[in-house]
Amino acid sequence: MATRDLNVQQFSLTFSKPFLELVAAIAGDCHWATEQDASGHVGRDLRENIQPGGIMTTRPPLPPFTRETAIHKVRLAEDGWNTRDPEKVALAYSLDSRWRNRSEFVNGRPDIISFLTRKWTKELDYRLIKELWAFTDNRIAVRFAYEWHDDSGNWYRSYGNENWEFDDDGLMRLRFACINDLPIKESDRKYFWSLGRRPDDHPGLSDIGL
Repeated sequence: MATRDLNVQQFSLTFSKPFLELVAAIAGDCHWATEQDASGHVGRDLRENIQPGGIMTTRPPLPPFTRETAIHKVRLAEDGWNTRDPEKVALAYSLDSRWRNRSEFVNGRPDIISFLTRKWTKELDYRLIKELWAFTDNRIAVRFAYEWHDDSGNWYRSYGNENWEFDDDGLMRLRFACINDLPIKESDRKYFWSLGRRPDDHPGLSDIGL
């Protein structure tokens, strides 16, 4: 069986080629940093760049954030949640990530996956927009609004604020979210794009007036 040696810091690890291909398929849009660009933060796609030497799992953009990279980080988070795929979304969080979501406390990726699975079983036709509010070196504050309906066809727009803290690899290790649900008429909906990623030309929260 063909193998490939990977050096991670001081350690030499050997993985089978089928294993690496499986990891690449599962990880999807995870990135592995193998070199840096002018800004010091670039990760190559895992599916294309599993190479020997100096490989470190990361989730770019990495802290410290600039306004541009903070905005990009927020959009990536929005895109992830709009997939409504709990396992994919969980990859953006550290293994020991801690959340407070409304009055619920979530600890670690298995809890995150369980929480999101319950969330999107209840919140149907979910569409989300996030917007940067403020940032520091490794923290980002956002506001957001998402629309959804329950299994009885009752529509809601949920407004919220989040505070995020990231580790050095760009994984979110802390998430604190306050959310309020506003019942709305179906005729009052403002989000109509096809389920999934919000199109680039779709207005943001401030543009819509939310």
